[in-house]
Amino acid sequence: MDVSTLPEDRRKGWYLSLMAPNIKGPAFAWLDPSRLYCSSQALADCVKDLLGPFHSDTIDLVAGIDAMGFILGASVATMLGKGFLAIRKAGHLCVATQTQNYTDYTGRDKTMEVRLDVLKPGMHVLLVDQWVETGGTMKAAIQLVEQLGATVVGVAAVAIENTEGGRWIKDNYKFSHCIPEELQSQVDGKYLDSFKIFNN
Repeated sequence: MDVSTLPEDRRKGWYLSLMAPNIKGPAFAWLDPSRLYCSSQALADCVKDLLGPFHSDTIDLVAGIDAMGFILGASVATMLGKGFLAIRKAGHLCVATQTQNYTDYTGRDKTMEVRLDVLKPGMHVLLVDQWVETGGTMKAAIQLVEQLGATVVGVAAVAIENTEGGRWIKDNYKFSHCIPEELQSQVDGKYLDSFKIFNN
């Protein structure tokens, strides 16, 4: 599907077919979700779907995870009319920060940080990232928010895989993702049938 072509029936997740497969080998993620952001309607529908479960929740702030979570997080914040907080990879913020170590989906040990002057006790935060694979990055973001006394309202991502970490998030926090139930096994298997259009 061309990013400029819209289907007549825009059901939840229709835009997932815009995501491109990995063509650069095993050192890279298995797909590129960012292609769906190139369509303004796809991005708007993705954000709408992510926010669906949270309409009745109090959300004071949206926090997005470095780096692709910035795109979705800022879009979600704009839709809600709320502020946006960037949770950064360590070393990128030039102010006082709280840090948290974690292991990312590649198995590498990393550190992320958040500024100290925004999150406060009683604040309700929606965490947004592009993709939750092993869950290590999202869990570290949750820990940062909670260490500073704020409450995690929920977690939103294009996809949350049914890995051990992904299931931990689903079991312990309200969550939202864009994957219809019939596509979850494809996501967990790291291959979407829609990839076949990229072979033509």
